Amino acid sequence: MENIYSEKEERQLCKLSKASKQTVDFLLQYSKSLDVVQYGDLYFERQLN
Repeated sequence: MENIYSEKEERQLCKLSKASKQTVDFLLQYSKSLDVVQYGDLYFERQLN
């Protein structure tokens, strides 16, 4: 029984993936250009160019 659980845990572990420099740069630029505006209880997202 112990072996079954340990085998399942090993398979379900998250593996870190590597991101390319271009992907990281794109995500950083996207997050910098995203603006969230609140009006009352509503939130609006807009892209600043």
